[in-house]
Amino acid sequence: MTRIAIDPITRIEGHLRIEVEVQGGVVTDAWSSGTMFRGIELILRNRDPRDAWLFAQRICGVCTTVHALASVRAVENALKITIPENARLIRDLMAGTQLVQDHVIHFYHLHALDWVDVTLALKADPEKTSTLAQSISAWPKSSRTYFKGVQDKLKTFVDSGQLGIFANGYWGHPAYKLPPEANLLAVAHYLEALDFQREFIRIHAVLGGKNPHPQSYLVGGMATALNPNHTATINAEKLGLITKLLKQGADFVSQVYVPDVLAIASFYKDWAAQGTGLGNYMAYGDYASDNQGKPETYFFPRGLILGRDLTKVQDVDHQQIAEYVTHSWYNYGAGDATGLHPWNGETKPNYTGPQPPFELLGDGAKYSWLKAPRYQDNAVEVGPLARVLIAYAKDKPGVKPVVDGILKQLGVDATALFSTLGRVGARAIETQLMINELPKWLGQLEENMGRGDLKIHENSLWEPSSWPKEAQGWGSVEAPRGSLAHWVHIKDGKIENYQAVVPSTWNAGPRDAKGQRGAYEQALIGTPVANPEQPVEILRTIHSFDPCLACAVHVVDPKGREYANIRVV
Repeated sequence: MTRIAIDPITRIEGHLRIEVEVQGGVVTDAWSSGTMFRGIELILRNRDPRDAWLFAQRICGVCTTVHALASVRAVENALKITIPENARLIRDLMAGTQLVQDHVIHFYHLHALDWVDVTLALKADPEKTSTLAQSISAWPKSSRTYFKGVQDKLKTFVDSGQLGIFANGYWGHPAYKLPPEANLLAVAHYLEALDFQREFIRIHAVLGGKNPHPQSYLVGGMATALNPNHTATINAEKLGLITKLLKQGADFVSQVYVPDVLAIASFYKDWAAQGTGLGNYMAYGDYASDNQGKPETYFFPRGLILGRDLTKVQDVDHQQIAEYVTHSWYNYGAGDATGLHPWNGETKPNYTGPQPPFELLGDGAKYSWLKAPRYQDNAVEVGPLARVLIAYAKDKPGVKPVVDGILKQLGVDATALFSTLGRVGARAIETQLMINELPKWLGQLEENMGRGDLKIHENSLWEPSSWPKEAQGWGSVEAPRGSLAHWVHIKDGKIENYQAVVPSTWNAGPRDAKGQRGAYEQALIGTPVANPEQPVEILRTIHSFDPCLACAVHVVDPKGREYANIRVV
């Protein structure tokens, strides 16, 4: 038995440690450990609820705006505030823009190096790369001269010896299957995606003042002034800029990102049988088409799938959620085997280790700063795969034909979605769906402004004197990485309690009181590991959930003695 520890896999909700046992070249057990405590929920206590979003937004700097949105929705839910349509549209435009940018960044800059061998790009024939590129897309940057220029730039970079994130990849690993030309294509688009994401997110600067952490949210609406005749507000010129950026984004998604996902996936069809995980999927749903937030109007449908049964999608009631700390570094007053709904949630740190050696990690001990959320005591997976599966199962207009078309193109059936490869494909599918929808929302905003509707904020319940003495609310968002929700308890105009359950808590959380593994842990079971000193297969599945990467890898034997120390990208 070999034990492998990857520590940290980081950047989303703090640092992440993955530890697995490998027997016979296959993962037989796994533990997911969040190794950094932040405690923003404690920071928010006794503050003005109207200020909560500014603090909560700092929970994450990667998916940035979604925590602000969940926070204002929670407070508005508690105070029974209905925001104007213009505010809803701007919030949706910002959240949808973030989703598109985040998914593109994930594929190229956070996940691609698990599938792409950069060194083989130097051996590619630029002419053959050009032929490959033109066979899958009409993207204009597909000439032999272009790819030769990228290859020369890459060679100069390699010859300099300053390889940065490319210095410690598992190049030459037998799990890499792309031919040299496909690797050169991917490297070229990796570089282009850097320019894409920088330009596309300018929409946040227009609507939110800046990125990361836009500054235009308000409880009751937005602070984004609308006036078609004023240069200091959202006017015709700024709407024109957003239209241009959306068009550029749509071109990149449809002609570069989605074709690349399909091209690379075609070489890794065996990964449609890896990372199958829990088989339970949940989404709160999001992007309502009315100001009341009715679930039946959601662009991303709400639902729960259990046991991979696509014939039955259950409704979701947030009051069926409970968080456990049996294996988390917290204490509950009622006992650590008790599950608490977030409105009653407690954040009482109780760090007990582990300390090296890590051979007992998870064996009845507390081993993570992440709690273990459960829905009706079921461990569930959240994220793009959950959303696409629920939309597919509910026959959401426009979704099923896209999914079936991609499955047909890859030559696999719907069961392939329950996998590591399925998560990668689902992210591309919903990116395409979202980039097609964003111009419609912008058009609605333009129409409202054109007929003189410039209302952006509901003032009637802004002052605490109009609030009830005590109130509770919750606000949910389908963030790029999955279902996010904040719960707030307001008393005497101040925050009495605040709890956030983020996508990475659902997916990366540890075992619960019943010993049920979390989504990461379960997805790793059965993963083949060809070389324990280069566990790229483990990274593929973990990164398919999009926890981001910046990690150092340690491989230890069953007695906890380190015998290799490898830097990894």
